[in-house]
Amino acid sequence: MSILVNKHTRLIVQGITGREGTFHTRAMMEYGTCVVAGVTPGKGGMYYSGNEIEPFPYPVPVYNTVADAVREQRANASVLFVPPHHATDAIFEAVDAGVSLIVTITEGIPINDMVLVYDYIKKKNVVLIGPNCPGVITPGEAKIGIMPGYIHTPGNVGVVSRSGTLTYEVVAQLTELGLGQSTCVGIGGDPIVGSRFIDIVKLFNEDSETNAIVLIGEIGGTAEEEVADYIRQIVKKPVIGFVAGQTAPPGRRMGHAGAIIAGGQGTAAEKIYAMKAAGIVVVENPALIGYTVMQVLSKN
Repeated sequence: MSILVNKHTRLIVQGITGREGTFHTRAMMEYGTCVVAGVTPGKGGMYYSGNEIEPFPYPVPVYNTVADAVREQRANASVLFVPPHHATDAIFEAVDAGVSLIVTITEGIPINDMVLVYDYIKKKNVVLIGPNCPGVITPGEAKIGIMPGYIHTPGNVGVVSRSGTLTYEVVAQLTELGLGQSTCVGIGGDPIVGSRFIDIVKLFNEDSETNAIVLIGEIGGTAEEEVADYIRQIVKKPVIGFVAGQTAPPGRRMGHAGAIIAGGQGTAAEKIYAMKAAGIVVVENPALIGYTVMQVLSKN
């Protein structure tokens, strides 16, 4: 099993004809993702084959609206490669068209816009991943986003992370040790994201073929503390955690917009304390995450 995406996912690419959309659409198609349509307003009716440098494996029909693409292609997921000033409207359009999973790669969306988006999607039957995220991948089945597919391998370890780069590092370690992944989810590093740690850990906890969960947090906000409390009460599977930014000075943003300590809250020490209190195996050195997962699984 897997969470969120699999070989039956039928994907729309919003912004397919842009530079980033073209490059990553080709990569997703080559991985095996079922890309059924693209959306670029004003270019509906064409079949897009990429470009001479990055040709697609097969031509993709392009529509003016997400609603048209959903109706004609029975799409159930969408990925956004849309500039920040258009991304909010693109998310609303996908939600209103009935797409059940929306992955927003775009970074730089204003926080005020995401407040409106978050409030809107919680009233709908839709899962939003991101923004400012690498996406979702179920190894061997489908990837939606920008992850390097070749480092992933099918297995039973679920990975959820606020950091795209650390996600790749952890996955590479797991794969090298022969530990495959069920699904890997990059939730994004912005202060407001569509899906929190709790939302993804809940799905992993309910997935019968995810035997362990790797949780990669970072300084800023309270998401790690909240999920730690949930894990303490609900989750029986082993959870291995890491918190990035342990040496970051207060008040300085470190990488992501959400990675900032303010008013003494959101420190690495607070998060590590909460995670350990919840029974999470906390790793101090990121280079040892894969090895720690192997050790934990050998004891269970």
